[in-house]
Amino acid sequence: MQVYRDAQRYDAQYASARAALDAGREALPQGRALLLPTLGLTGSLQRERINSVSQDPVNAPQLSFLRYPNIYGYQLTLTQPLFRPQNWLQYDEAGFQVQQAESTFGQAGQDLILRVAQAYFDVLAAQDTLNVVRSQKAAIYEQLAQAKRNFEVGTATITDTHEAQARADLTRAQEIAAENDLQSKRETLQQITGKEYPALTPLRRDIRLSQPNPPDMQSWVDLSEKQSYPVLIQDAATKIADLEVKRNNSAHLPTVDFVGTQGRTNQTGTLTSSIGNDLTVTSIGLQLAVPLYQGGALTSRDRQAAALLVKAKDDLDNAKRTSVLTTRQSYLAVINGIAQVGALEQAVVSSQSALDSNKLGYEVGVRINIDVLNAQQQLFSTQRDLAVARYNTITSHLRLKAAAGSLTEQDLQEVNGALQP
Repeated sequence: MQVYRDAQRYDAQYASARAALDAGREALPQGRALLLPTLGLTGSLQRERINSVSQDPVNAPQLSFLRYPNIYGYQLTLTQPLFRPQNWLQYDEAGFQVQQAESTFGQAGQDLILRVAQAYFDVLAAQDTLNVVRSQKAAIYEQLAQAKRNFEVGTATITDTHEAQARADLTRAQEIAAENDLQSKRETLQQITGKEYPALTPLRRDIRLSQPNPPDMQSWVDLSEKQSYPVLIQDAATKIADLEVKRNNSAHLPTVDFVGTQGRTNQTGTLTSSIGNDLTVTSIGLQLAVPLYQGGALTSRDRQAAALLVKAKDDLDNAKRTSVLTTRQSYLAVINGIAQVGALEQAVVSSQSALDSNKLGYEVGVRINIDVLNAQQQLFSTQRDLAVARYNTITSHLRLKAAAGSLTEQDLQEVNGALQP
């Protein structure tokens, strides 16, 4: 949980999704604004130069003049939409846009849980692999030393020594690869959290993996078709596309607005008079606008919206099918993983017994060195496979819940409780 909290504060993908949610929620007040009145104020200030020269040869001096009048004014305009059906439809769209943004953020939250769990267990799996290789290396070197002693006293051939030496050299190469893989997995975890962890708490050795609840696959499939986030996101997109078709169709209808204005203009002179005036005009009325022809743009948008609605419906079908497939695969991964863990637990016991028998047989001379080395390798590999199977089963269980849209922090808390205290 500490790693998860660090990821919530640091991860760039999650931070981007949170910002996208904040932006998406603004669609609702923007849609509501289309239904509310608008109020605007405009003002102007200008200075003119009027130079009038008369062409009358008799009265030219009297009719010629030069003036510099000042003109300033303002206009306050109030507009209240009365009949604009496309605005109401866009307001309805805004509600689904908010739902879409919230579902997208919910998907990002689930993805963060899965990425943290996967990265966490990848580090543990890489650490287990390194520990297994080092344990195998120590056992091989011990076997190598024993083979050398037996050869010196004449109870074993040089072949045993060469076989043990070859295994030791191979294990050293495997150790280098395991160290590199562990460092790579730690870097991946650091990319999500922004921190380095000297050690991660491992799983308890006595952990018992639980079956999916509900226990049948069809129940999970039904949940995924109804509430998985990809389906919810695309369902909202389909409803938006349907409203967009209606909104484009309503663009052919006339609109009616209530308009009220008040304006004032003051000027110190005009072309015909050196005496200025102060004019104030107030008006209220209804404004009707009828779209007659816009070059075919309206009908083109109708066709475009209809095609996008068909696309949205197809995308919704694809989202449901993909969600069902993911749910089925995750459910089978959990069921098979639990069975695999049980089989590997028994295989560890059997491999330990086989190793003990081969060691005893080598001491009494009925087994050779290669038999002991093979038994050691089988035991260590089985122990590693058991640990990895447990990690994979836990992450598959989380993926199953994510596919059904029910993955929450509480599920991560349960996984956290399975770690060693």
